[in-house]
Amino acid sequence: MTGPQTDFPAARASTPRLLEVDDLYVEFHTRDGIAKVINGVSYHLDPGETLAVLGESGSGKSVTAQTIMGILDIPPGKVTGGRILYQDRDLLKMSKEERRQIRGQEIAMIFQDALSALNPVFTVGNQISETLRKRKGLSKSDATRRAVELMDLVKIPGARARIKDYPHQFSGGMRQRVMIAMALALDPKVLIADEPTTALDVTVQAQIMDLLADLRRDLNMGMILITHDLGVVADVADRIAVMYAGRIVEHADVHALYKKPAHPYTEGLLDSIPRLDSKGAELATIKGLPPNLMKPPTGCAFNPRCKYAKDICVTDVPPLLQLGDGRTSACHFAKELLDGRL
Repeated sequence: MTGPQTDFPAARASTPRLLEVDDLYVEFHTRDGIAKVINGVSYHLDPGETLAVLGESGSGKSVTAQTIMGILDIPPGKVTGGRILYQDRDLLKMSKEERRQIRGQEIAMIFQDALSALNPVFTVGNQISETLRKRKGLSKSDATRRAVELMDLVKIPGARARIKDYPHQFSGGMRQRVMIAMALALDPKVLIADEPTTALDVTVQAQIMDLLADLRRDLNMGMILITHDLGVVADVADRIAVMYAGRIVEHADVHALYKKPAHPYTEGLLDSIPRLDSKGAELATIKGLPPNLMKPPTGCAFNPRCKYAKDICVTDVPPLLQLGDGRTSACHFAKELLDGRL
């Protein structure tokens, strides 16, 4: 195990964070062996801010979110270390009933596939109002009235008429709005959005991201936005945590990260974003594939794909370097990359 990854130490507040993941480790026990999918992840979230968690599939983004929500499949998953503090209370030490009270009511999650997440045999109004009846004790009529208000809040046209429609009668973007309405039903303080724009066209993606940004601001929620696409978070996130092989490899203010990445993996992600001024040019890619977490590379997990890799990258796990202004990078040559010396 490497040491804990501390994020933005200079900016730590004296009051408890809204949410803090502290040196989290998670393993999956499978027939083929043990996959160490989360390796010392730390990040925090304050009220009214958005933290974007970025990385390729398999980097550990969603597993971290599932562990926060308490919906990780155990087995095969197993939390082997760390803490998850919600308003200074460790979620991992709570009973199942205590976690159930937190889930949905304090911390809510939007899943990436709205069509699969919604029940096809119940109307969307029924699915939104059920939570209100079960968890808040509202009458059927009050729950229905509140469901209409929530659908209006997420800008579903003709909400009063559409409350009796079924999921298949909505477009992909409207189904995602229904999911957001369900997540907001119990007035959570933390909203986790897991790939909320998956399978949506570019125009609808922008609408959903604008909606989430507006809701986060108006409701003063903290939001964790999980995505693999740097292009969708530029105007939404306050900070970005970049994950690779179950570890946060860079953490920075959104403007600083876009201006100059301090990790080769982040640089590769930024270079792979299509640009309007590069019409006809070959799209940049990151060579190779993400590592097998049951047999990860020695040293830096990114070294087989890194164009800057040197001998130390193969032998030594890079420490999380503090680069000033709360910025961190898990690269032996982060300072050189940041200064343009690589």
